[in-house]
Amino acid sequence: MKFSGFKVVKEALTGHKGWTPLWRNPEPKPAYDIVIVGGGGHGLAAAYYLAKTFGKLNIAVLEKGWIGSGNAGRNTTIIRSNYLLPGNQPFYEFSMKLWENLEQDTNFNSMVSQRSIINLIHSDGQRDAFRRRGNAMMISDAGARLLSREQLKDMVPFLNFDNARFPIKGGLMQTRAGTARHDGVVWGYARGADMRGVDIIQNCEVTGFKIEDGRVLGLETSRGFIGAKKVGVSVAGSSSRVMAKAGMRLPIESHVLQAFVSEGLKPTIPGVITFGAGHFYVSQSDKGGLVFGGDIDGYNSYAQRGNLPVVEDVVEGGMALMPMIGRARLLRGWGGLLDMSMDGSPIIDKTHIDGLYLNAGWCYGGFKATPASGYAFAHLLATDTPHETATAFRMDRFNRGYVIDEKGVGAQPNLH
Repeated sequence: MKFSGFKVVKEALTGHKGWTPLWRNPEPKPAYDIVIVGGGGHGLAAAYYLAKTFGKLNIAVLEKGWIGSGNAGRNTTIIRSNYLLPGNQPFYEFSMKLWENLEQDTNFNSMVSQRSIINLIHSDGQRDAFRRRGNAMMISDAGARLLSREQLKDMVPFLNFDNARFPIKGGLMQTRAGTARHDGVVWGYARGADMRGVDIIQNCEVTGFKIEDGRVLGLETSRGFIGAKKVGVSVAGSSSRVMAKAGMRLPIESHVLQAFVSEGLKPTIPGVITFGAGHFYVSQSDKGGLVFGGDIDGYNSYAQRGNLPVVEDVVEGGMALMPMIGRARLLRGWGGLLDMSMDGSPIIDKTHIDGLYLNAGWCYGGFKATPASGYAFAHLLATDTPHETATAFRMDRFNRGYVIDEKGVGAQPNLH
């Protein structure tokens, strides 16, 4: 089934009887050439590009729940490529270019909206740091614009520019950034992968690995043994638990990141805005709700729920940035389980076990990286070589001293 405006009109006139499921619900085969563990955005994108770009046919994606039940449906939908370091910036710009063509590529409405992002500046030192980041963005053709206080007042006059502690002095803007519908992205990749023969196996939890003589032979699952020549693990906050079944300990901690949405309001916020004096970021959904978040919970957890101290901290940041948020009612909140690496940057690499590959450590950057992560992981699985934009994401960089410390806070995952 191909989506189009003509198809929508036809179905409206014929009682909507021609719509079919977006993907099949097949029984698992005894064995596959490539099995990807994790049916989130990254895993499904990898399967999609393996089939579409690299011509791999015998592929399965295993998801312990249902498609979209994990972090794929538990984020704040922001897409951007405003990074600084050479290990990160080209990769996220590659992802942004894939975002810009995603809906045409997958023939699915992922609601990609390039409404811009503004990182606010509150000190002279921060202005210098953001100018440097903007230059790095310009080098990779991501585009950057340094805004003055007066320019910001014209764009977002509702902010608290004269906050006694954190006066706003300017901002760094990427006009190509914005948002996308998180579950729409997952559904689009799932549909595209299924159309190319990928088996998407839901309610199939991995319980163990079959490894002999240093090589992976398959997976023990809640639906029986599934053989595989290659296994790619892409399970976000569950990375440590899943890889422990293969006898591996990762340089990762799992933390909960909470997000919130308010009642629907009239269009107010033009794009994404981040508070430079605290960790708070906000955008406005198509339904009018303010979608915002902040810091992760400071303790390790595998639970998809948060706590009230973080709620208070996030709302305090919002009130400091724009006091009018205090008049909006909070409708709901949710928690995503993040795999926080020791330097705040991801891992896309082969493991020491032959045939076993890992995609993890996405910290706060998971959703925005979805297309590039999937493509780079597919490239690694298909060719056994890293994609040119992901060569820095080696797992052994922590031993070799080649960390990609984007925030400059050292080996403290709870701060990244």
